[in-house]
Amino acid sequence: MMIALQAERVLSMPVVVAGLAAAVLAAVHVATPYLRFLRGTPRSVWLSVAGGVSVAYVFVHLLPELASGQRELSAALGAASGDRAAGGERLADRHVYLVALVGLAAFYGLERMAHRSRNEAADDAGTARRTDAVDANVAAESTSAAVFWIHMASFGLYNVLIGYLLVHGEHATSAVLMLFTAAMALHFLVTDYALFEHHQRRYHDVGRWLLALAVFVGLGAAVAVELPDAATATLIAFLAGGVILNVLKEEVPNERQSRFWAFAAGMAGYAALLLAL
Repeated sequence: MMIALQAERVLSMPVVVAGLAAAVLAAVHVATPYLRFLRGTPRSVWLSVAGGVSVAYVFVHLLPELASGQRELSAALGAASGDRAAGGERLADRHVYLVALVGLAAFYGLERMAHRSRNEAADDAGTARRTDAVDANVAAESTSAAVFWIHMASFGLYNVLIGYLLVHGEHATSAVLMLFTAAMALHFLVTDYALFEHHQRRYHDVGRWLLALAVFVGLGAAVAVELPDAATATLIAFLAGGVILNVLKEEVPNERQSRFWAFAAGMAGYAALLLAL
């Protein structure tokens, strides 16, 4: 009986559509290193547009969901703990927002780690050039192996979460799911470009395939397990914090020479589309 029920669920239209969405997201990971028009300074118009779309999705769609999820989470925590002290009640009433803050801080820490590793590699390359070492250019191009694997583990979990939300996110219709997929695909374009800059050959040969696979792992987990609404709200909050940081860290620095008009156009256009639904 359980096997038949599970099979019926796997073949249902929402899961089929989610599978197609997962394939689109995985394809972005695989293809991004080959999109040469994204490279160079000033920053590609398309990356700025993609960043604007990602931020619009967070502020117009995800954050309102957080408000709804916060009410569910507060009710769940209240039922579990009974009477709460004033401090505990304030914490419960802001839980998802604190999780979003943690998500933002976590990915900021990862970014700083990658920059520090690249700076150290550049210093080592400078020393190698002075001593005529053969691998000087290789040493300068990317982060260390340890930082690469930390990044892959972190972004892999990030992708597992997105794969899970393809099935169990707040998608009332297939059209809403497609909007989520489009926003995440453009977001992946931004993050993949940054990861390729940081890790170079390691990301091209290994990283992009791992991240593509992680989306399907999340999709498979969603088919097998459905988390409580309070847990899903917590995951969405972490995702929101991560998206905000991963976009703004690419758009804000002066050396990026980002195109504000493209960022604003992507943000305004996608926000208008979301509000029209």
